Amino acid sequence: MRGADLDRRVSLQRQRMVDNGYGLQPIDEWDVIFARLPAQVQDTLPSKSEQVRNGARVADRTARVRMRFMRGVDSAMRVIVHNDIDEVYQISSPPVEIGRREWIEFVITEYTTHGDT
Repeated sequence: MRGADLDRRVSLQRQRMVDNGYGLQPIDEWDVIFARLPAQVQDTLPSKSEQVRNGARVADRTARVRMRFMRGVDSAMRVIVHNDIDEVYQISSPPVEIGRREWIEFVITEYTTHGDT
């Protein structure tokens, strides 16, 4: 893979944890860990990923992200793909190392809901 293949920018975020006296608990705020990194983002082929949850049709949109190797990326993070409109994805697979610490690759998933069934 060449650097020219890294045609997108992504940011990685981790959910903020607070100590409420009973241990660390996640809150609905996210901290930017890595900002606007070059990456390759490729949508995966469509599949039968639509299902019904709580009366609403939910579709998964998945993509594969490849970027230069870095430590500390895990599936507890989420990814912002910076396009005309920023899109938020959850990392849905643990990152794998490609080469000798050259690249990492992982799958991200965006969940969307579609009205009633």
